[in-house]
Amino acid sequence: MSDSYLHSVYVIKDACNGCVACVKYCPTEAIRVRNGKAEIISTRCIDCGECIRRCPTHAMTAVVDTLEATHKYSYNVVLAAPSLYAQFPASVRREVIWQGLKMLGFDEIFDLSAAGDYIAQEIEQYVQCYTGGRKPIISSACPAVLRLIQVKFPELIQQVIPVLSPGEAAAIYVKKNVCAKQNLSEEKVGVWFITPCPAKGTNIRQSVDVKHTKMAGSISEASIYGELRRVMHNAIPEENLKQTITTGSSYGVGWGSCGGEIAASGLENALSVQGVSDVFEVLEQISMNKMNDVDFVELYSCSRGCVGGPFVAINRFVAEKNLKLRIRTLRQNEPQERLAARKSGMTCDGFPTSEDYVKVLEPRPMMQLDEDINVAMEKLEKMDTVLNTLPGIDCGACGAPNCQCLAEDIVQGKAFETDCIFILRSRVKKFAQGMIELSTQIPLTGTTKAEKTKEDQENES
Repeated sequence: MSDSYLHSVYVIKDACNGCVACVKYCPTEAIRVRNGKAEIISTRCIDCGECIRRCPTHAMTAVVDTLEATHKYSYNVVLAAPSLYAQFPASVRREVIWQGLKMLGFDEIFDLSAAGDYIAQEIEQYVQCYTGGRKPIISSACPAVLRLIQVKFPELIQQVIPVLSPGEAAAIYVKKNVCAKQNLSEEKVGVWFITPCPAKGTNIRQSVDVKHTKMAGSISEASIYGELRRVMHNAIPEENLKQTITTGSSYGVGWGSCGGEIAASGLENALSVQGVSDVFEVLEQISMNKMNDVDFVELYSCSRGCVGGPFVAINRFVAEKNLKLRIRTLRQNEPQERLAARKSGMTCDGFPTSEDYVKVLEPRPMMQLDEDINVAMEKLEKMDTVLNTLPGIDCGACGAPNCQCLAEDIVQGKAFETDCIFILRSRVKKFAQGMIELSTQIPLTGTTKAEKTKEDQENES
């Protein structure tokens, strides 16, 4: 992994019209509009995809892998997330979706609901045994939220639960088993995640929560959806699906939508919050220790959870409805009691425990004016001075999300005071007044205006 801070989201310059919609909605103030085009500050970006969702000209996109990338490996396993199932009506059986994935070239399918069951068990045990430290405990499932904590709320790192996300845990389990079963080296086995968001792709390239990811890459749900639908018309799972599928319970499937993690873990004194603005507000409250009566918070940067990611193919509310109907159907064939139902889906022998693989988050403060503390203090003082000259209305017309960000950009040499339209207008006005005053002093046929007036008066007399 590279030591530099990576992010997947980037700007298609030709499509950007500089409208600043992305600037106003970015939760970490990571975007500026300079010279009429959006620019992303990599150290601030958390790949939540909010800019992708908000951009009216579709100028924001993200780096993802394609099906062609699987050709580099001898054996390919796909991790099918609950959010992928949500893209199809509940009447479309999971077996048909799995067969469709095999027809696209994957050798094996791992249903992430199985990993959800195991991780839910770890969460339940951890919360029950938690005796020290501040509350609430914060979910580790959403990589965008983890990056948000890194750059905006590093003081909350110790409250993030030290368990793997289902995807990372599944990748570790799958790779180990496939290598042993197929007698292949790890380099020849590709494990792929069908992702609803760009944050997962970034986390594979530079993981924040696992020591060494076993994923080869991520493929967006939107990019694979059309081709998957096409091949699924010919899928006959009962006859052609020879590969055993590892699957989980309805509680594992529930991880795809809001509240699913809490329901699977059986937690009662817990909150489920989705949408990056609401998540930001809750993290602020936790930071101020105003929610210490809550045991656990499930946080997802996307509205409605993973089914509302920027890379999904259908409307998030329809997807949530599809997933809930699927869960209801699955529960008709499960024990009614939660633990028994969850246990019925837990078929992974030797599933990894998080403590062997999880990595503690590292703070990444997003505003570092200079590496030299003395220079940084000087810039901070200058920034306060500049900020006092700005109007403070946070209009965004300058290309920065607010006046404070513009002041920071100015002291960093990345912007000018005249980027503020109000300062520019004031200076233009002063310049115009100066020109008018100067024009009164311009000589007229060798004499000043005052002299000309005196001469005219003498002539009249």
